[in-house]
Amino acid sequence: MTTRFKGLIAAASVMVVLFAVAGGLGVHASSNDNGAYKQLGVYSEVLQRIRSEYVVEPDFNAVRNGALHGLLESLDANSSYLSPEEYKAYKDHKSDYHANIAATLSKRYGFAAIVSVMPGGPADKAGLEDGDVVESINGNSTHDMSLAEIQREMAGDRGTTITFSVVRPNKAEPQKIVVTRDDYSVPAVSDKMQESNIGYIKTVSLQKGKAQEIASKIAAETKNGAKRIILDLRDVSDGDETEGVAVANLFLDHGTITSLKGQKFAKQDFNADPSKAVTKLPLVVLVNRGTAGAAEIVASAILANGRGDVLGGKTFGVGSVQKLIEVPDGSAIILSIAKYYSPDGKVIQDAAVTPNIVVADQDDSDNAADDDTETTQPETKPAAPKVDLQLQRAVAVLKTKNS
Repeated sequence: MTTRFKGLIAAASVMVVLFAVAGGLGVHASSNDNGAYKQLGVYSEVLQRIRSEYVVEPDFNAVRNGALHGLLESLDANSSYLSPEEYKAYKDHKSDYHANIAATLSKRYGFAAIVSVMPGGPADKAGLEDGDVVESINGNSTHDMSLAEIQREMAGDRGTTITFSVVRPNKAEPQKIVVTRDDYSVPAVSDKMQESNIGYIKTVSLQKGKAQEIASKIAAETKNGAKRIILDLRDVSDGDETEGVAVANLFLDHGTITSLKGQKFAKQDFNADPSKAVTKLPLVVLVNRGTAGAAEIVASAILANGRGDVLGGKTFGVGSVQKLIEVPDGSAIILSIAKYYSPDGKVIQDAAVTPNIVVADQDDSDNAADDDTETTQPETKPAAPKVDLQLQRAVAVLKTKNS
């Protein structure tokens, strides 16, 4: 078989896969397809140039896989291509793993990123932090891993380890952080009365059942004399979107909470049920860059409906529904088929939530400081207690509100 013939076969195989993917999605040529099928000619031309002019004869399997990985990930962070080998590993991965690292990861700018870590969990104990860029996991570059593969790596047997290479601002070299997988129980929702009869409610997750816990805490704080409420959703990226809808409904007795829609996904509107609202007290919702998913649904609903203030930093931006589609060659794609929208029509995953009262997180200020600052201080000098500027500002804002 000549080199030219092998190149043409390789190019044809890429074309077949692209057509298979399109066919698996139910895509058919039409006058309204924005020239998608015409673009296949561009792919063919590029492949021919690679074959004829690249410095060495390329591995077209690697070229094809790379192209398809890039094609899916260019859509959004949650869409992934799994080669036949990757898809087999994905299916074979044990589904009964209970141990994990208690952290949420996504992809940003081609690499994995830590969205948030749960307090007291394995990732937190090991030193992983919100906003960390993960260069590699167990020596494998996250740039070459789909989000599905990255998330699969987090679960495993209790006591096993996972090594992260983490990039941070003001650090010359990536840091190696080893996390030991362990069982983790999500803490219960907590509450505490602040000054001026302001009830403070904090959750670290919006898993099933958390809406009822938050409702109970609202009732308890109200019984204790609360005239205003702070709901702290900072670093809340774990949870279910339907639970986010339920939490928002605790504070809303009318209006749209969120909408879910896609190109071929029937639009769903989630509207507030008056019978499920439990309080009309003035409200501030705290958010930061670790706020994602279900928590963003809550924040965007409160903000867009004018129910209260959202205070803190811009959220991460997560909120979509995926579908697994098998391709005839044994590969698969995980494709986002619908996204959540805020009541004012913004795509939460794309726009995130920008607070109407922006207050920088104290941790952001700490990260901006030079790393050598700490080493110049005597070891015996106790660290200054962190001041929660966002919480302080929330209290100040609510003091001006009448219940």
